[in-house]
Amino acid sequence: MLWGALGAAGMVLVALAVLVACPAAPGPGTGLASVTQVAAARDHTCARLEGGRLKCWGDNAFGQLGQGHTRTLGDSTTDGVATIPAIDLGTGRSATQIVANGGLFTISGVNTEVGHSCALLDNGRVKCWGNNAFGQLGQGDTNTRGDGPNEMGNALSAIDLGSDRTATQLALGSAHSCALLDNGRVKCWGNNAFGQLGQGDTNTRGDGPNEMGNALPAIDLGTSRTATQIALGSFHSCALLDNRSVKCWGHNFFGQLGQGHTRTLGDSTTDGVATIPAIDLGSSRTATQIAIGEFHACALLDNGRVKCWGYNAFGQLGLVATDDRGDEANEMGNALPAIDLGTSRTATQIALGSFHSCALLDNGGVKCWGGNASGQLGQGDTNTRGDGPNELGDRLPAINLGSGRTATQLALGSAHSCALLDNRRVKCWGGNSLGQLGLDATGDRGDMPNEMGDNLPFVDL
Repeated sequence: MLWGALGAAGMVLVALAVLVACPAAPGPGTGLASVTQVAAARDHTCARLEGGRLKCWGDNAFGQLGQGHTRTLGDSTTDGVATIPAIDLGTGRSATQIVANGGLFTISGVNTEVGHSCALLDNGRVKCWGNNAFGQLGQGDTNTRGDGPNEMGNALSAIDLGSDRTATQLALGSAHSCALLDNGRVKCWGNNAFGQLGQGDTNTRGDGPNEMGNALPAIDLGTSRTATQIALGSFHSCALLDNRSVKCWGHNFFGQLGQGHTRTLGDSTTDGVATIPAIDLGSSRTATQIAIGEFHACALLDNGRVKCWGYNAFGQLGLVATDDRGDEANEMGNALPAIDLGTSRTATQIALGSFHSCALLDNGGVKCWGGNASGQLGQGDTNTRGDGPNELGDRLPAINLGSGRTATQLALGSAHSCALLDNRRVKCWGGNSLGQLGLDATGDRGDMPNEMGDNLPFVDL
């Protein structure tokens, strides 16, 4: 496990995970459960199955698997993923998106783990379960849900997003949550230590009564601006705006807001989100997707290239160096190189973990770089890549996903990676201490030779 530490207000975050949601995968069925989306959190993983059913496996310390208990699933043959019941979302309800996240805080010297999951339902409503220490479940309290019987299904209330408002996309940070609403506005709730909720203060929201619904203001993204995608990191948030520009706010110690400084933004009225300049992505360049890791961020550009900024100790920015970018002047825009993905290769999706990054290429291949202590880069070793010369581009092999297999969507956890393949099945590799790879066993995969390709089993759903 790779550890990142952050101290502020008596709080340290360690090893956050990130997720990305993408469209349903094409390809033939297999006679087994077809997967339409995969999501990865710090130490748990979720899949949306055909028909909108959800299954999650791995760490379950706070009921983030939505099964009414706290027993880890997917780490043994007796708790096999195939036998996990679909999550009860309520009578007649199905999901159109699943998101998951988690982290480890040290508050006043005491380690406190967090992990939660949320579903966007077929009626545009949102339900969340798992840890709720900061109100990240949006229920107006701090009670954990999903860890005991009779807490899911109809007993779990949908989050109040405001009068007649529904959601079109969700994103989770370590202990905060955001929804992109049907009107293009964004609302966030939960932990707000660094202004990541975008309200111009550091007040936690969603942990007490009368803080959600119409009482929770939408974030002011700027005059006439709306969002088309949201992405969250440990203590920061980003939005892809309707003009294809990108704004980020919250914690900024490593330059992850892409502003050429390390000042926190969004935590005061003088640094409101509306006044934050759009990130300079280069001359005439716009973004088509954003992704966030623990303390770094990447944008998929309109030309299919990828640029990343923020924390870079493990080469996760893909710049064949380890110095942070975006924390000083003159490091963004044309001065920030695009990542070398190989001759004539472009990206169609990006996904970020705590300290590693992956790109889904235009030919369906997958390349990953950054930290690799658990084999999350899928190269059969634990060598970090992207932190030195001659490690990227044509010198970085695409991950072996199996004979004839390509990928249609990626999702990264803290130290594991998953791909939804063209046959609508899922493979995961990297850290597996809690069964998050869905192999009904523990033990990392992808960190030694002959563990990838046809030797890496599909998750049996």
